[in-house]
Amino acid sequence: MATGTLYTFPDNFRAFKAQIAAEYSLTTIKLASGFKFGETNQTADFLSKFPLGKVPAFVTAGGDCIFESNAIAHYLGNTQLRGKNDKDASFILQWINFGDNEILPASCTWVYPCLGIIQYNKQETERAKGQVKKALTVLNDYLLTRTYLVGERITQADISVACNLLSLYKYVLDPKFRESFTNVNRWFTTLVNQPQFKKVIGDFKFCEKMAEFDAKKYQELHGKADGGKKEKKPAEKPKQQPKKEKPKKKEEDDDEDNDAPKENDKDPFAPFPRGNFNMDEFKREYSNKDTLTVALPYFWKNFEKDNYSLWYCEYKYNSELSKVFMTCNLIGGFFQRVEKLRKNAFGSMCIFGEDNNNSISGVWFWRGPELAFELSPDWQTDYESYEWKKLDPTTAETKKLVQEYWNWEGEFDGKKFNQGKIFK
Repeated sequence: MATGTLYTFPDNFRAFKAQIAAEYSLTTIKLASGFKFGETNQTADFLSKFPLGKVPAFVTAGGDCIFESNAIAHYLGNTQLRGKNDKDASFILQWINFGDNEILPASCTWVYPCLGIIQYNKQETERAKGQVKKALTVLNDYLLTRTYLVGERITQADISVACNLLSLYKYVLDPKFRESFTNVNRWFTTLVNQPQFKKVIGDFKFCEKMAEFDAKKYQELHGKADGGKKEKKPAEKPKQQPKKEKPKKKEEDDDEDNDAPKENDKDPFAPFPRGNFNMDEFKREYSNKDTLTVALPYFWKNFEKDNYSLWYCEYKYNSELSKVFMTCNLIGGFFQRVEKLRKNAFGSMCIFGEDNNNSISGVWFWRGPELAFELSPDWQTDYESYEWKKLDPTTAETKKLVQEYWNWEGEFDGKKFNQGKIFK
């Protein structure tokens, strides 16, 4: 019988996979006593066994060291959990990978900001919600005629996928969100009420109200992580100014609403009327509120076609793009080199496809009727690598394009959306 010591912290859903497996196989394991995350797993002794310093981690009775939750669960499980034959084992592995690749990343992106673990990003959260819906739809359709994921009994596939769903069902999948996934709800409820599950996770309580990001909680949590102390910068002594030189006012340089050029600089947008469109207000709406129901209606209600213009761009050299992360870096570099354009422009650049077969296109708008990059030599490093087309804001085609590219969802003329970057 497999025995050993499991290193983990309380309520670690990854460790639950192994602990529940042990319950089904009637295996007794010991939890490492006195374990403190961030301390114990950074000691020389722990790192000599598990160089990545991650948990859960498991040391067998024979001294072998196993890391990664599914690997530990496999070791602690029995034939029923692992699969009685190669076919069942393959399907079990399929669903375990499905849970780790299709559910878990989206779950962390959505739930962790609600717990104050990571900073909130509206676009990433909305994208994660869509990914969760897609994964739950796949599961719901599959479970329409099935009680469990593989065969007629619980396997590690059920355990691992259910554990990856725990945080979602606990914090964000409120009754309204989960109401259309009746088959998944039935399957999940069956699992968490099994005695082997309850012995590990306790009595599970379903989410009643969808959790949201709490900025105060995030600041408090990360303040504690730094010992509760905020770094204090030493006070600077005021610099002596020559009598004949007029002192500069810092607030003028820092005011986001002041587009006046600095002394001896020429404002590229000076020839164009300022209009009444509040760029900063729109960006706040876009960053903090729902794109479809709030930000886009705000944009179209306040957009001034005489003072601002909309543009579509496509990268000219898509055939030369390789890895998606490199394409992402390419866009990031472009954004950095037109940093001074931010006060007067907004843009969404989208990457489509996959590694070694991807493309870039985007939708922008800025102050003035002309191609903004041509207004200043400082902005002309990258723009010629793209084809730029001015859009008619009155057409349905343009409005559809704006919605798809700014909300990161839609048909995209058949292109497969991968990820996007916002210039704001």
